[in-house]
Amino acid sequence: MKTCTFVTGNPNKVIEVNAILGDSIPIRALALDIPEIQGSLEDIARDKCRRAAKMVNGPVIVEDSALEFHAMNRLPGPYIKYFLESLGNDGLNKLLAPYEDKSADAVCTFAFSSGPPSEPLIFQGRLQGKIVAAKGPPVFGWEPIFEHGGETLAEMAHDKKNKLSHRYKALCKFQDWLAKGRIEV
Repeated sequence: MKTCTFVTGNPNKVIEVNAILGDSIPIRALALDIPEIQGSLEDIARDKCRRAAKMVNGPVIVEDSALEFHAMNRLPGPYIKYFLESLGNDGLNKLLAPYEDKSADAVCTFAFSSGPPSEPLIFQGRLQGKIVAAKGPPVFGWEPIFEHGGETLAEMAHDKKNKLSHRYKALCKFQDWLAKGRIEV
């Protein structure tokens, strides 16, 4: 099987993806500057995947994460990166201060293309939790404020997190699809 390019500039995501995928597909990481459109999680991931497949002229996976606050009609959603850059974790908490409902979903959307002109496929995972005061190291942006099962994603041991996270759930769907032999990369 040829190598699939995982388009990301985040070395921590590469470590997690390799830990979760294991030997199911050989990947190499490549940081590319790909503009993001506005739209749904799925639209953003598909567009990014199409552009990446053209840029590398081969098989690619891209990932987009979102954080959806139930009290705010699922905002900031796919725009969490920009909210986090502007407000930080404390500011994100302050956004929810007027609301009793602190529940949230962490969402990970992977898009895969076997290369141009193949239409990207979507694999999505969700993890329900709640927003809390920051606890744990800020390795992955907002993970110190997203709590599931009594601890934030930032506090969890890597092995535990890699067996329940939104990224894990999305990659499991991708692995299942790969295992069915639906790909010749």
